[in-house]
Amino acid sequence: MAHPTLTSPPPHKRRRRGLVVLSSVLAAALGITAASVTLNANAAETPLSQGKPATASSVEAGFNPSAAVDGDTGTRWSSAFADPQWLQVDLGSTQTISRVDLNWEAAFASAFTIQTSPNGSTWTDITPVTAGKAGAQSLTVSGSGRYVRLNGTARATPYGYSLWEFQVFGAGSNPTNPPTTPSLPTSDTPDFGANVRIFDSSSSAATIQSAVDAAFNAQLRSPTAQFGTQRHVFLFKPGTYGRVWANVGFYTSIAGLGLNPDDVTINGAINVDSGWNYGDEKNATQNFWRSMENLSIVPEGGTNRWAVSQAAPMRRVHIKGNLTLAPSNQDNGQGYSSGGYLADSVVDGVVSSGSQQQWYTRDSRISRWDGGVWNMVYSGVQGAPANAFPNPPHTTLATTPVTREKPYLYVDSAGLYRVFVPALRRNSAGANWPNTAGSSIPMREFYVAKPGDSAARINAALAQGLNLFFTPGTYSLDDTLRVTRANTVVTGIGFPTLIPNNGVEALNVADVDGVKISGLTFDAGTTNSPTLMSVGRSGVHTDHAANPTSIQDVFFRIGSSVQGKATTTLAVHADDTIIDHIWAWRADHGGAPTGWTVNTGDTGLVVNGDDVLATGLFVEHYQKYEVIWNGNRGKTIFFQNEKPYDVPNQAAWIGPRGNGYAAYKVADAVTDHQLWGGGSYAYFNVNPSVRVDRAFEVPNRSGVQLRSILTVSLGDVGTIANVVNDTGGPVPNPAGNTTPRQVVAYP
Repeated sequence: MAHPTLTSPPPHKRRRRGLVVLSSVLAAALGITAASVTLNANAAETPLSQGKPATASSVEAGFNPSAAVDGDTGTRWSSAFADPQWLQVDLGSTQTISRVDLNWEAAFASAFTIQTSPNGSTWTDITPVTAGKAGAQSLTVSGSGRYVRLNGTARATPYGYSLWEFQVFGAGSNPTNPPTTPSLPTSDTPDFGANVRIFDSSSSAATIQSAVDAAFNAQLRSPTAQFGTQRHVFLFKPGTYGRVWANVGFYTSIAGLGLNPDDVTINGAINVDSGWNYGDEKNATQNFWRSMENLSIVPEGGTNRWAVSQAAPMRRVHIKGNLTLAPSNQDNGQGYSSGGYLADSVVDGVVSSGSQQQWYTRDSRISRWDGGVWNMVYSGVQGAPANAFPNPPHTTLATTPVTREKPYLYVDSAGLYRVFVPALRRNSAGANWPNTAGSSIPMREFYVAKPGDSAARINAALAQGLNLFFTPGTYSLDDTLRVTRANTVVTGIGFPTLIPNNGVEALNVADVDGVKISGLTFDAGTTNSPTLMSVGRSGVHTDHAANPTSIQDVFFRIGSSVQGKATTTLAVHADDTIIDHIWAWRADHGGAPTGWTVNTGDTGLVVNGDDVLATGLFVEHYQKYEVIWNGNRGKTIFFQNEKPYDVPNQAAWIGPRGNGYAAYKVADAVTDHQLWGGGSYAYFNVNPSVRVDRAFEVPNRSGVQLRSILTVSLGDVGTIANVVNDTGGPVPNPAGNTTPRQVVAYP
């Protein structure tokens, strides 16, 4: 008898934090207004800081850090209502600092210091602890650095820290010839580069077929393609296209340019199968890094095949027929695939998962789902099978708690390019189209980045107030990309790959509302990075529930064509963040050699923010806890993990609580956490005698609940002693080869 369908719980109700703006009554009581402040006599002098990139520990109600360095006394930065807080500016190069002018709003610091740094991480005080005052304040200082920071340790009011202007002066200041930064060019009809082919309905089927065949055949059974530099994007303008059979290889994306999926119809197939990958022709478990988005397919023969594994999303697609997710050789007992992710889509016919080991489907509509191996999870899917885990292995939630679909490129009726940003939904179900709520951003508000662009140029675009659109290719970064403006969109097509140099962090997102990060791939560099990407600020809790940051189709690799190293791949400090389909992967194989001491990485994901939601979380092969969840009220819907293959011996892998490290660790202090549908697999092929005591490690309290979790020993190579804590029993399971252990509910 099938269990009743599960429903996701209602959103946790919280008291709002820090969205109150200082009133004019308070300002009047302190005897100041923005217009009445008397500025320093040297105010006509252009500060070194004006117009430079600024970041802050937190942002209150959209009062962004850049407003404090824009030279406009009518705009301001404000922080969260907590201590400590900081505001820093990047001067672009090392400068000698002689004076800092502050123009405080009514909410000033009662204790602060001014600090400098050569690198943005090591700081030196150049003032003693100083008391602020409402209005203008000028400090004579002596020091040097590229970065200058106001470090506030105590507030004079119950509110945050608030500055109209933060001005840094020195030997490079010029009162008569203020420096100017030329605006970077933008366009509503940009050049997306040589790796992007755009077709319209007048393009012949032969022309399209020739283009997709050339891209695919060049990497067919190639020993280098899986970690190659090739990138291919095929975009289709609105219209109907004749017979096209597109085989989709590594780093290949196919997408429609309509406002809705049915604006583009392809007759034929967008096809992924086994037998293509060099050295692994018998299955599809390495069919990574490819995508399909925003179009409809009339499949030839009635069924479209999409036999993918990790990092191969299908979004916003209408299959006018059936869809199979398994390779054509699955009946031979060898043709496995190991995906995958489907969202915001409609399948008119049957979805057959066949030999797919696990799969997550979100907010879609299907007529029926057939099949299931270990871990099949659905949230907000109309037509999904009933919840029945473990037999069959379906975990079904009627809705998804919070969603915001991924931004996408389209062309309007005038032939101009735009990016549509769908609106936030709560307790959602079914596809979000047609008539998708949201906003449309013209491409002239984006900087279109291309391989070869420096971090300085990309940061200049962000400082200019532009969004970012990465075209396909590889980007070498000698500095961190810093997103400090609320609602910034950072997106890419064709798996643009960001590689940090010299141990820097590749991308840093401030604790601001509504940033959208999507469609990016990160490769760790050869010098260890403490993190590859972070969102928010550690220890800062600002309520972003009304407009959270979202991370979608973002993939991380430690070891690929680069022998990379990173301690933590992704750190999420910001409350309410949505993590919607990531694959954090410490490589078990690569274009360059991999190994226990070669491509090192401790943890794939650390969550410090409260109320963070992960939908479609893939994290594999890290050397310590692979996911660490420190925030409260977190939720994960679908988790897939493989333990590191290359543990050399048990002595090299002893965790805080015994043998090895759990794949999914909920911190002891957490009182409220939920996970639905999680699997962790062992394959200790370097030393099969290695064991890990548990796959999931959580505090034993009623508010921490895991549903539908399992472990597998792949080929009976290595041991997981228990599923969660001391519950569930071991794999290998004496019942037989690769037979899972399942726990329906814990506690």
